[in-house]
Amino acid sequence: MKTLQFKTNINCDACIAKVTPVLNENKSIEKWEVDTKNPSKILTVQGENVISSEVVQSLEKIGYKAESL
Repeated sequence: MKTLQFKTNINCDACIAKVTPVLNENKSIEKWEVDTKNPSKILTVQGENVISSEVVQSLEKIGYKAESL
């Protein structure tokens, strides 16, 4: 399984609620979580065929920034 990490601006429970349907609809993502306690708000995504640019683009469509680490 591949693991990708992103620096994001997903910083609260309401933000997580907003990104949940977007990340859950991506069939290549098997598991994801956001560390809101980390100053960089690290999003960790796991899956076999996860594509970094797809994750970034899907978050940008709903107003969030994500930058690959």
